[in-house]
Amino acid sequence: MGSTDFSFKLADHPKIPKGKQLAVIILDGWGEEKPDQYNCIHVAETPTMDSLKKGAPEKWTLIKAHGPAVGLPTEDDMGNSEVGHNALGAGRIFAQGAKLVDYALASGKIYEGAGFKYIKESFENGTLHLIGLLSDGGVHSRLDQLQLLLKGAAQNGAKRIRVHILTDGRDCLDGSSIGYVETLENDLVELQKQGVDAQIASGGGRMYVTMDRYENDWGVVKRGWDAQVLGKAPHKFRSALEAVKKLREDPKASDQYLPPFVIVDENEKAVGPILDGDAVVTINFRADRMTMVAKAFEYEDFSAFDRVRYPKIRYAGMLQYDGELKLPSHYLVSPPDIDRTSGEYLVHNGIRTFACSETVKFGHVTFFWNGNRSGYFNEELETYVEIPSDSGITFNVKPKMKALEIAEKTRDAILSGRYDQVRVNLPNGDMVGHTGDIEATVVACKAADEAVKIILDAIEQVGGIYLVTADHGNAEDMVKRNTKTGQPAKDKDGKIQILTSHTLSPVPIAIGGPGLKEGLRFRSDLQQPGLANVASTIINLLGFEAPSDYEPTLIEVANN
Repeated sequence: MGSTDFSFKLADHPKIPKGKQLAVIILDGWGEEKPDQYNCIHVAETPTMDSLKKGAPEKWTLIKAHGPAVGLPTEDDMGNSEVGHNALGAGRIFAQGAKLVDYALASGKIYEGAGFKYIKESFENGTLHLIGLLSDGGVHSRLDQLQLLLKGAAQNGAKRIRVHILTDGRDCLDGSSIGYVETLENDLVELQKQGVDAQIASGGGRMYVTMDRYENDWGVVKRGWDAQVLGKAPHKFRSALEAVKKLREDPKASDQYLPPFVIVDENEKAVGPILDGDAVVTINFRADRMTMVAKAFEYEDFSAFDRVRYPKIRYAGMLQYDGELKLPSHYLVSPPDIDRTSGEYLVHNGIRTFACSETVKFGHVTFFWNGNRSGYFNEELETYVEIPSDSGITFNVKPKMKALEIAEKTRDAILSGRYDQVRVNLPNGDMVGHTGDIEATVVACKAADEAVKIILDAIEQVGGIYLVTADHGNAEDMVKRNTKTGQPAKDKDGKIQILTSHTLSPVPIAIGGPGLKEGLRFRSDLQQPGLANVASTIINLLGFEAPSDYEPTLIEVANN
């Protein structure tokens, strides 16, 4: 928006009047899925949300909350609370994940950022270690990104580089590891010719070494730690190419499950254990299989396995893998630069806003909603209320969390008449869903539904409007599924495998309230709308036309 005549002033909507209070309710981790015993939303008593569903298709519908709809690279990428609230607030889809890394590398901005400058402090006397998936699959990492980072790090002062590879065979063909290793080793030879001491130091298959997720099996991370940090593994080789070829000779071998190995010198000494003063970068851009190893590198207080030695290093992720945990605290590629969010537009048009959640999701209805921006746009027009979350316990212990308190604060804000809109996040479905405790998650969903009712009752009292939606799925499917049959997957002991992650499910969105203009309904002409369409919808419900470059509104006023 370089034009000097740009204005935050929004035109009045030709058909929707101003002056009706609007409640925007985000149910965290509340997707739509087939009803069964593992769908906690279905099992729970949720009369309020059930009643909203009866408004389909004009007042209730489904929208996408994962993959390209929220700026992630592929349809296999689950949504999360950070990108979800970015999309909800920004009204446009901003590149996240791999796309951001591509731009940062191509522009050279990666080397100007705080994260790279942080690890660069180790280049003079230490080693730069790069850990990640060696693959062209494009789901977790890409070989070309690793190649560019190696070249750029060397040009920016890295004198000693060690790469710790994880072979794929899951997002690309089994056996392709040999070709990838050959390519990488050739690149490292070129760096050696330039005087950089660069070589592969360790490796192993992604499903057996390092890349576990959702705290399913810390032994996977430990096998990686032992090879990468301690320089210890059951297999020792003089080169990575020899290692991969030799280990694949086993008839049962596959790239995914290659055992850990270390590369040793002529004295059988590991060539690249991670030591005090070194720098470490985990190169995957996708978060789910990097979060556990990030915790092992980042947390001084750590008990998941015996690390034996915890080196004093400078550690950074390619990206920040968990916005809520701020993990890791250093990262090479920053979140997207999001401008002109709906919150900023509405403040400039005099809309008074109340935003509320408890600690674990407070940042989502403020910081992430406002485009990764801290603080208020206008303190006179905005009130942000944070209710302290329970601490020192897992969320399944008190699954009702602070839903009631959030609802009561929001009800009071509505009835006060001081605000044009209220915006809340009810975290229960997500935070309790992550514990894998099905009974507790059912209680959590019921509590969230009760909170929604309190807020909708207040909207009824003031003749207002509501918009209820979610940021991604979680509580609607609590088991891992057989990809062919869709039935719950079982482990080797025959037990159902619990799913603690987000899902790829669409999320519901409902509108209503006594202040809703007659004839206002969801459009049926949009192809696969998503979370980014919600901002235009909110702006319309407040009586304004949305900015022209926002994703289209979900609503229309029927001509009677």
